Amino acid sequence: MKKVKNILVALDLSAIDEKLITYASFIAERLQAENVYFVHNIKKYEISELFEEHLKEVNLDEVIGDELNEKVKIHFSAPANWEVLISEDPYSESLLKYIVEKYAIDLAIVGNKKHEKGTGVVSGKLLRLLRCDILAVPAAAKEKIELIWAGTDFSQDSRKVFRITKELQQGHDVQLKVVNVYSVPVQFSPYVTPESMGPKVEKHVREKFDKFLKKLDAAEAVEPLIFMGRESGAAQKIMANLRNSGVDLLVVSDKGGNTFSPFAVGTVTEELFNANLDVPLWVVKSS
Repeated sequence: MKKVKNILVALDLSAIDEKLITYASFIAERLQAENVYFVHNIKKYEISELFEEHLKEVNLDEVIGDELNEKVKIHFSAPANWEVLISEDPYSESLLKYIVEKYAIDLAIVGNKKHEKGTGVVSGKLLRLLRCDILAVPAAAKEKIELIWAGTDFSQDSRKVFRITKELQQGHDVQLKVVNVYSVPVQFSPYVTPESMGPKVEKHVREKFDKFLKKLDAAEAVEPLIFMGRESGAAQKIMANLRNSGVDLLVVSDKGGNTFSPFAVGTVTEELFNANLDVPLWVVKSS
């Protein structure tokens, strides 16, 4: 099983940085990571002409580097090596891609700030660009993992989420619930109602679930969660049921069973990644 050894944390000097550093410390210690790289990209082209003259004599790299090093010293306590990397690139996504490849990053931690105004909104492009797992952390995240939801569509791709859940459960009391959203095939809707088809489809899904869970050979007990919804609304169904569920982490695969391109990202995963989730979302990429 591939272990998470090297972690990247994307910082942007906003209020969520402290949360990302604290959560990275929690994850690094939990997974016994070896190296953590805190990355900030200075976009000098965004500095208005009003401040250009004032900043001419300021070494931004050094000032920002000192500030972030101080923040990390205060909020990062995991027994892992860490380093602050400052760079200047017009495109943060391409910079992160470069660092992921250069430092053999296994997990990139980014802030989920899509409900906030201002900078720091991480583009969905990262899902396609980065060849590593991505963990989107909201400001409301807590440094605990006692209940995990793992999404599945019973495909081979969706099975890879369990390498992460297994690692997070190891040596800890963590409950795992496996989530599937099923829908009644729309081609039958003119002839049969969803209400009459629903029980038959759910029975079929439960049988698939049983076979799927047996193949997983999980050491801990796994609870299936089955939700009925339209195929186009699977992400919304998951989000609706996440509320008030006590879930600490949602883990999904980057691709599902209906993906034709090896480089494509599943629609449900992209919707979840671009949503205002209150819990961390871990997207497992193809190895």
